[in-house]
Amino acid sequence: MRHLTFRTATTFLLPLLLLFSVFILLRGHYLPGGGFVGGIIAAIAFVLHAFAFGLRHTRKLLRVSPMLLMPTGLALAVLAAMLPFLQGLPIMTSLWLNEPLPVVGLAGSALLFDAGVYLAVLGVALTIIFTISESV
Repeated sequence: MRHLTFRTATTFLLPLLLLFSVFILLRGHYLPGGGFVGGIIAAIAFVLHAFAFGLRHTRKLLRVSPMLLMPTGLALAVLAAMLPFLQGLPIMTSLWLNEPLPVVGLAGSALLFDAGVYLAVLGVALTIIFTISESV
């Protein structure tokens, strides 16, 4: 049986870590951070939950297979990279909205690319860790 204190702490830490990972994601197109670091922090949150409650419960909490996050994130990143090309600009040229979004600020294609990286990293990390956990 898993320790009650660890399970209680994890119940509070999971949403805080996920919120922090989104903060790092949103901060990434202005300052260091972004999709990779945010995705790793989100993966750590779910791994911590799996340690506390078991892998089956964490998979139910996710509601989506981590294997599905990888191609979704990759498609989003490729879309963000190709959007400028559709407007006659070089690939990976930053496109920016004219008006800032609430909470996010001035957003652009870099944020879309980082969101794709976030999902891909989260999917890869969870797939690897969950697969190793299931085989032990």
